[in-house]
Amino acid sequence: MNREQLLRRRIKQLTWLFIVGLFLSGATAIPLQSELNLLSNFCGSNGESSEMARWLLRVRDALAQTQAQHPFLFYGTDWLAFGHFVIALVFIGALRDPVRNRWLFDFGLIACVLVIPYALVFGGLRGIPFWWRLIDCSFGVFGFIPLWFCRKWTGELEILTRDKN
Repeated sequence: MNREQLLRRRIKQLTWLFIVGLFLSGATAIPLQSELNLLSNFCGSNGESSEMARWLLRVRDALAQTQAQHPFLFYGTDWLAFGHFVIALVFIGALRDPVRNRWLFDFGLIACVLVIPYALVFGGLRGIPFWWRLIDCSFGVFGFIPLWFCRKWTGELEILTRDKN
């Protein structure tokens, strides 16, 4: 396998990883109640009342109350999921032609960086515990890594393909 083929394969694999991650992240925004029930049972099932278990129980109870009294508010998380799905679809352009659509990696990198101040500022304003905001920030960090490699390798691929022509 030559260098160009290797780069294309690596870019494709990491782009797929990013697409799947976006899709799964969006999909988890839809069944919030059942997910929180599972997570709070898992974290609080041993009888301990850790800070995390207390937080999850508080969120679970608030979500159940909101679902019972104002279910239309969950339409917002449906649209959050939709946004994730659409952004994931956009990255198909990078699968097709990573050099021509290199801007998608720049876009994704910028979005991943912006996750951090967004989570820290708005999470703080909404009373989200700092440790939970760090979990939210990790999505930006973990998304940044494959996109950074894709951006780097796309630059190298561009040079290789330009030299061939």
